[in-house]
Amino acid sequence: MRFPRSIVLSFALLTCGKLAAQAVPDATEHAVKARISANLKRLPKASDLLQDSINVAVKTDLRSLLDKEDALTATFDDLQMTRVDAPDGAFRFFTWNLPRNDGNHDFEGFLLVRTAKGQSLYELRDQTIKIPSPEVPELGPDRWYGALYYEVIPMKKGGRTVYTLLGWKGYSKAETRKVIEILTFKGDKPRFGAPLFGKGKLKAMRKVYGYAVNLSMTLRYDPALEAIIMDHLSPSRPDLKDNWAFYGPDMTHDGWYWHKGEWWFGPEVDLRGPEKPR
Repeated sequence: MRFPRSIVLSFALLTCGKLAAQAVPDATEHAVKARISANLKRLPKASDLLQDSINVAVKTDLRSLLDKEDALTATFDDLQMTRVDAPDGAFRFFTWNLPRNDGNHDFEGFLLVRTAKGQSLYELRDQTIKIPSPEVPELGPDRWYGALYYEVIPMKKGGRTVYTLLGWKGYSKAETRKVIEILTFKGDKPRFGAPLFGKGKLKAMRKVYGYAVNLSMTLRYDPALEAIIMDHLSPSRPDLKDNWAFYGPDMTHDGWYWHKGEWWFGPEVDLRGPEKPR
């Protein structure tokens, strides 16, 4: 059956119109991601005052993307920002840092959480300067020990999942830090830190390691060992003990092993075949 030319043309125009309407949001989203990425690239060379202004724009743009219903499953690979997803799809972290002109760092981030009713978005507020003993307190999104998270390790403890986060933390012009953080949920509310490190009664809520800014530290998860493997850090001189800005790897390795629902420390790990603690 042949349709009149006018009907065919009308149908074609209608179809093109629908496709164009569908393409506009995608094009707009791409532009927003490109703008975020461009602004993040401007941060290292900007003054502190300009960084603050750029940061407001980044948060506004990013929130517009994360407020969408499909934000937990959408592709963000083209967004030039530190992002890490829970392997089970429970949440997503988006984190970035402001490298200040005096060598210090401020951290920013969003945590997008899957809930029974859909999703919740939390803005993370870095309160590092107000947390003098970072291994002690339990924290929340409004009081966060800022870091750029690069790995999520889900572990079972009883009937719930406990998430361990590995993060990088620029700290000062002389010192860099790595962080082993714990994320749990009370209802749908995220909580940072849990007493899971060590065997004694007084257990750290998170672990923080500092080292010289011109050096690097390995901190990674080995799934075969169920262990977090890391460089052992030592001071460059005995009299500099506890001054983390003068610490660095000494060619040995330590580990935190998941054992009986906790992280147990194992010093001097032989990476050729370390054994789990008993």
